[in-house]
Amino acid sequence: MYMPLAQCKYQILLVRFLRYTMISVSTIAWLVCSATFTFGNEKHGHTPPLTTTTTGHHVPGATFQVFLQPGKGAAEDIVLDKSVADDAVQTLVDALGTMIQQRHHYPRFDEAVKKNVLKKVVIEPKVFNRFVKEFPFLVARTSQPKQVVLLVNALKLKEEGYLNHFEKLIPRLEREFQWVLSKAATQPKPKKVSIQRDLVHAPIETVKEIKSMSGDEREQAIQALFESYLVTIDDYQSLMHQPAYDVGSTQLIKPAQPDSTVKLYDIRIREALQLLVREPSFIEHTPKAVRNLLNGRIWNVSFVKIDSREWATRTRVAPKDKSVVVGKNETSIQPAKILVNYHRKAIPEDPYYTETEGLPMGALSAHQLARVIALEIEKNITDKSMRGHVAQDEQTAPE
Repeated sequence: MYMPLAQCKYQILLVRFLRYTMISVSTIAWLVCSATFTFGNEKHGHTPPLTTTTTGHHVPGATFQVFLQPGKGAAEDIVLDKSVADDAVQTLVDALGTMIQQRHHYPRFDEAVKKNVLKKVVIEPKVFNRFVKEFPFLVARTSQPKQVVLLVNALKLKEEGYLNHFEKLIPRLEREFQWVLSKAATQPKPKKVSIQRDLVHAPIETVKEIKSMSGDEREQAIQALFESYLVTIDDYQSLMHQPAYDVGSTQLIKPAQPDSTVKLYDIRIREALQLLVREPSFIEHTPKAVRNLLNGRIWNVSFVKIDSREWATRTRVAPKDKSVVVGKNETSIQPAKILVNYHRKAIPEDPYYTETEGLPMGALSAHQLARVIALEIEKNITDKSMRGHVAQDEQTAPE
């Protein structure tokens, strides 16, 4: 049964009165006792710093608590006045307690409570994001899936007139819970790995030069590209900590090291690409694939793990405004990426369906993989380049 706001305010004021009365009595007793020890040593006395402990302040009816903590990062040197700290804690406890009692009025908050996504509320002197921009509130993910922390800027509460006015704060908190729900429901995007390419000195070949090369020369050319231009690991290293497939099997092998699977598939991609450019059958049946690997059009071929996508392979070409100038002849190129989703299987519509024998991409041998990559490039590189297709799938965070 929900109490009206007026009754909630009355009960909160009564609790506050009793609490401060008890604090005052205990404080007087402490002062009388401590006077014996400090008399004659006044010059050593000092104002004690603001106490911040891991002990939370209880919110009636809630599974989470309100904590007071010192500032971090850009706010680490800011110390809150004790009265501001106490008022901030009490205002938050009163506001959240009222919202708990009247949850039907606050649907976002109600949903967050039902889903138990809020781990705790943390009050800090000031709150900054990673770009050192100050916010009155900020929602941070935790190491636990679907659990977040609501950070509250105490000095902003004071500046905006919320201290000791919990009823004014409630609508603002309700709006903030849309971010609590949103961040709890999504995973952070992995950080993109910075890959350095030597664009000026990239040893790319012209079409005429490629046609005159022998198989061994083409293999040497792609090995030179591996050194400075053609990358064979995905930008997000989505295979970190992942198991690997045994060749020709759906059996998964646990990695010996966090990056074991990354290294394994890096090697397999390189083996496949060397086969692709060296063997005469590829230059005969999939000449676009050979040409675009050696002329710099493709600068990344890699295994990925993107659970949110069903495809087995994808060609992604940068739009024209993202073109780069490459090589001694200053060739303008719309760079392309060939992505191989290692845990997916080909479907009948894929041009390489029969080559895979029903195996996941990660279970293919280097020879099978070479044929898959060659057919993917041959069928899609021109179409994607004409459309300037932006790499939306690549931008989707691998999980």
